[in-house]
Amino acid sequence: MGVKFFEEMEGRCAWANPADALYSAYHDEEWGVPEWDSRSLWEKLVLDGFQAGLAWITILRKREAFRAAFADFDPDRVARFGEADRARLMADAGIIRSNAKIDAAIGGARIFTTMRERGEDFSAFLWDFVGGAPIQNRWSSVHEVPAATPASEAMAKALKARGFKFCGPVIVYAFMQAVGMVNDHVVTCSRHAHVAAMGARP
Repeated sequence: MGVKFFEEMEGRCAWANPADALYSAYHDEEWGVPEWDSRSLWEKLVLDGFQAGLAWITILRKREAFRAAFADFDPDRVARFGEADRARLMADAGIIRSNAKIDAAIGGARIFTTMRERGEDFSAFLWDFVGGAPIQNRWSSVHEVPAATPASEAMAKALKARGFKFCGPVIVYAFMQAVGMVNDHVVTCSRHAHVAAMGARP
């Protein structure tokens, strides 16, 4: 996730910057909460792709601008983006202006809609890599948390095989952490138990 580690505080993972309200809120309210909605999963995968080589806080600060630029991450609308949209996005200072990442997002929307048309649910496809339920890890320190796992390697390989870009094993593992496919809050973090309790699919 490209996070900076801060002094370990009782009740919170060490990477959550207490001086940054946006970062702390992300840790306390979003990170690790199981996400089952296909559209939301695709949005988070796209944002993790845009984060490649950057700090996650950069994406958090630009997230609303990304949502405005990419039609609230509606895959059907993004899949229809053409050259005028690409030019508009490259001129938008509110987002990360990278031709490769913009093309990856548009291409990913087209793959998403193609999968759906073929009867393949994006959420079910992704969650299958963890057996359909969150993996409940019990790390005592953030330094024990891996950068990638066999599951993230398998997911990255499958995504790439379908044509998705910016989805290597490290990016994919950060995505899996964010959407609660793995519970990587350390056991001393107050969010660990809360997230674990959300593990049953609605």
